[in-house]
Amino acid sequence: MRTIKLTIAYDGTNFKGWQIQPNARTVQEEIEKAIEKVFRSRVKVYSASRTDAGVHAKAQTAHFKLKHINIPGQKIKVALNSILPEDIVIKKSEYVQDDFHARFNAVSKVYRYFIYNSVSRDPFLERYSWRVGYKLDIKRMNSAACTLLGRHDFKSFQAVDKKRKNFSVREVKDLKVIKKNSHIIIQIEADGFLYNMVRNIAGTLVDVARGYIKEDGILEILLSRDRRKAGVTAPPKGLFLMKVNY
Repeated sequence: MRTIKLTIAYDGTNFKGWQIQPNARTVQEEIEKAIEKVFRSRVKVYSASRTDAGVHAKAQTAHFKLKHINIPGQKIKVALNSILPEDIVIKKSEYVQDDFHARFNAVSKVYRYFIYNSVSRDPFLERYSWRVGYKLDIKRMNSAACTLLGRHDFKSFQAVDKKRKNFSVREVKDLKVIKKNSHIIIQIEADGFLYNMVRNIAGTLVDVARGYIKEDGILEILLSRDRRKAGVTAPPKGLFLMKVNY
């Protein structure tokens, strides 16, 4: 039995997320079907992040185990890419130690949220960014973002889901807002993320930039542990998983 690590990019527009679901197209299912077709063996593929419907990935990490495989690691990528649909690409494939786990061995993940700050629509950006037609104050966004750095209880930024009652303390290692012409990028690195945490932070920072929430109001939101106190949930199309660190 050998363990294979994959680095994957995908356009999440037409997927109901990573994880297999009944009667839905998912990234996990497409990759598992491709592996079965190439290697004549059914496997389960485990990912570092279970991205939601509409969320994209530049470098998702996943792994699976397979018996009786002797081809060079990088040839696995070539074989799978010849079968996978156009909205999924295996960027790298390699053999790793047997105890490697894409999710549990990860020490941090990096996401980027893309905002197109313009009153005019751009058909080439609509699928991959959130267009906000109001001028956004980047200084206010960065000032508010600083409050979220460090280890906190992020319950206020977790989507309300009765099925998910997980521990809500996370450590945000890096959070910054970058402006490039009409584009605003929110980059965040943390040791883990709650359900919809990045999108809720992005929406809250936009509300800060528009003056709906005070810059120093972020601490109050954090301490409240109340999702209703935070800002809007940004749409999934602007969110990209950029990197998984091990």
